[in-house]
Amino acid sequence: MNTERVGLYPGTFDPMTNGHLDIISRAVKLVDRLVIGVAINEAKGPLFNLEERTEMIQQATADFVGEGLGVIDVKPFSHLLVHFAEEVGAQVIVRGLRAVSDFEYEFQMVGMNNVLNPDIETVFLMAEPVHQAVSSTLVKEIAKLGGDVSSFIPPFIDERLKAKFGRS
Repeated sequence: MNTERVGLYPGTFDPMTNGHLDIISRAVKLVDRLVIGVAINEAKGPLFNLEERTEMIQQATADFVGEGLGVIDVKPFSHLLVHFAEEVGAQVIVRGLRAVSDFEYEFQMVGMNNVLNPDIETVFLMAEPVHQAVSSTLVKEIAKLGGDVSSFIPPFIDERLKAKFGRS
């Protein structure tokens, strides 16, 4: 019997924010292996392609893994979250909450996921207060309009975002 505790933290991560990193840094302490599921959701029209998002996540989480630290796998997925959780052997889905509006959506998702597979639990981690107003969508919008988003994302992602919008 496999006793490895596997958690799954899914998202689009377009781009990864400091809020995402905050949730990952805490989630990786709760499980033996944390799978970061990168959603292939072309309907959302991601700014960064799958390879770019995956690479940025691996770079951003490099300090959380290694000898005596967590194990993180970054994997793309394009089908039902519950099915992906089953594929990677996750017993827990980790979700970050920022506001009450997040909870309403997540509450519905937990109910549906529980019907599809009652053996997979969902755990909610509250974003640190400094990150509660930050979303990838807002970061992209601010950056697109020439605003400074450097306090919301890692420096190397800030550089990549500027390059996407033709700024230096």
